[in-house]
Amino acid sequence: MEYFGEFIGTFVLMIFGAGVGASINLEYAYAKGSVKASWIMVALGWGLAVMLGVYTAAYFGAPGHLNPAVTIAFAAGGIISWKVVPGFILAQICGAFLGASVVALQFYPHFKETKVEQGNTVGIFATVPAIDNKKFNFISEVVATFTFILCLLTLGNFAEGLKPLVVGLLIVAIGFSLGSTTGYAINPARDFGPRLAYAVLPIPNKGSANWDYSWIPIVGPIIGGLLAILLIKII
Repeated sequence: MEYFGEFIGTFVLMIFGAGVGASINLEYAYAKGSVKASWIMVALGWGLAVMLGVYTAAYFGAPGHLNPAVTIAFAAGGIISWKVVPGFILAQICGAFLGASVVALQFYPHFKETKVEQGNTVGIFATVPAIDNKKFNFISEVVATFTFILCLLTLGNFAEGLKPLVVGLLIVAIGFSLGSTTGYAINPARDFGPRLAYAVLPIPNKGSANWDYSWIPIVGPIIGGLLAILLIKII
């Protein structure tokens, strides 16, 4: 059941997270054009999305990682077995893909009304850097994920009690502070699964999936997570 928990938890995470992106960017969605509110909505929306995803995963007996960077870091630190890592990662990617697909269906009429130049871009589902400088984009993802997992490790079992709320607030804090440079993927599954969905689904008027950037929100978070667990082990 823990594999299903990681799947359904990441599914819930992406429905709420990508739903915020669609609401902000697509024509005739209620928040379209609300520039002052958009980043606040992004940070709060993704924080709540992560909180609800962790709670959902925990209900089905999963640890609530929802994130290959967390899974790999925890395995490297001996917190979980390496045996579950491939299954967790596959479940997380599939959950993220399906969640993005549901959002694409929910907002289909709005995609039909929105051209790329109006906001119908891969950024609704996956991350896009504010400035395309891959060296510094990579550093941004490493730093943001290092901070995220370092704080996450101090919580112990972060899927119990009110701790998922703390995890959600941690995501909000990262969004407010470090997230504006790259959109703070800090999660390879949350970026790759929805980017793939955007690329393969028949979404009207869509633009490029920006695959030449896609390695950064995969490799950067994994490196950041490993550095966090290394620091904890050294201390």
